[in-house]
Amino acid sequence: MLTAIISMLSANILYFILHIQNSSSFPKPLSAKEERKYLEEMANGSKNARGILIEHNLRLVSHIVKKYYSKTNDTDDLISIGTIGLIKAIDSFDYTKNVRLATYASRCIENEVLMYFRSQKKSGNDLHLSDAIETDKDGNPLTIEDTLASSVDMAEELEKKTRWQAVAKYIENMDDEREREIIILRYGLRNTRPLAQREVAERLNISRSYVSRIEKKVLKDIKDSVL
Repeated sequence: MLTAIISMLSANILYFILHIQNSSSFPKPLSAKEERKYLEEMANGSKNARGILIEHNLRLVSHIVKKYYSKTNDTDDLISIGTIGLIKAIDSFDYTKNVRLATYASRCIENEVLMYFRSQKKSGNDLHLSDAIETDKDGNPLTIEDTLASSVDMAEELEKKTRWQAVAKYIENMDDEREREIIILRYGLRNTRPLAQREVAERLNISRSYVSRIEKKVLKDIKDSVL
């Protein structure tokens, strides 16, 4: 039953969003020396080093969203989307080049947010796995299917973590069915597409502010009870 609620990339994003929501502090950015150390360890297969790099750059996601998109009503959604960009940046960064990770990650985070805004112009039924979402410097397209395929290792990594299993069990056993449904829809925890807050509100015929309030409450409850 637990494996049914764990949904690849969405589960990975929820895991890291728990470090952002309802928190007034973030792990301090790594020094250049520390960053190099963990990048080398990650290149040698260390999943722990990868997790450290992601967690210590979460502050960058929040900074970009608040600096450039503070006037929008989708801050919570944008932080989730920006975290996807951060994870992609960590996984694709070439530390042998003379570029700091934060510089590269900032572009990836901003690109992810921009792609989100573009996607709002299309209905969910218009999206296809073969759709190109960006191209590299050689003109090769990156499709939605490519991003889904790259997320499998993330899910496998999280399933090995006792804390994530506890989070999944907590969600599954929540007493309030409405609150559970909101979290499942928001993060796509039953093999469905994660929905923006306003999409959840429309589907459940409730207000967007109510969805936001419940989401923050549940994430705080998870942190207090499980993490």
